[in-house]
Amino acid sequence: MAQHIPRKRFGQHFLTDTALIEAIVDLIDPQPGETLVEIGPGLGAMTLPLLERHKPLTVIELDRDLAARLRQRDDVEVIESDVLKVDFHALAQAKGAKLRVVGNLPYNISTPILFHLLEVVDDVVDQHFMLQKEVVDRMAAGPGSKDYGRLSVMLQWRYDIESVLDVPPEAFDPPPRVDSAIVRMMPLPQPPAVDRALLGELVASAFSQRRKLLRHSLGRWLAERGYSGHFDLQRRAEEVPVAEFVALASEVAAHRP
Repeated sequence: MAQHIPRKRFGQHFLTDTALIEAIVDLIDPQPGETLVEIGPGLGAMTLPLLERHKPLTVIELDRDLAARLRQRDDVEVIESDVLKVDFHALAQAKGAKLRVVGNLPYNISTPILFHLLEVVDDVVDQHFMLQKEVVDRMAAGPGSKDYGRLSVMLQWRYDIESVLDVPPEAFDPPPRVDSAIVRMMPLPQPPAVDRALLGELVASAFSQRRKLLRHSLGRWLAERGYSGHFDLQRRAEEVPVAEFVALASEVAAHRP
């Protein structure tokens, strides 16, 4: 079969280190009866080891040539699509089960994919992704860290997040210019209920001027919504724990006209 040339527009970097691939599959630990979905299977570096432990497997692949290769197998269901257009809720309904989602995500659209999946977190058992290490650090960061920001808050509101394995550039072909890491995302069993869009607006406002005190950014946003509570605005956004952002969003929502 002809060699596949990685396509820059798809952000393709194919994992080739067999020892690391086995370590990743061990971390995922697929079990019989589960519904496993892989995003961006590429040349099948992780797909084939997963299939050795779990069949069948659903994969989402945008590259038509790679999708055609995978369709040659009878133990793989191929969804040829941009992952951002995939209805994961409908997929879970069709499978009659919650999904375990894995993949080496395209680094150029990794954050949009994470937010796309955030909308269907109730349909997910867990997620294991290969991402740029800098992104994983931001996802898992706690208050007071320079990496703590909007991504940290929005994801930690719904997931327990853990960086579980570092992956060097030389593990890929072609090697990316950044270090990578595997992140494990476990949906929280009882997350605080809050309007996601409102929380997103609030957090975006808070971090819009992260070097300044919140009264210069979030304070104005709250004033525009008639908020008259006692939230401490004499802090920077990076000092505020996730739970306080969520509680504030709930308080704002409760007092909206």
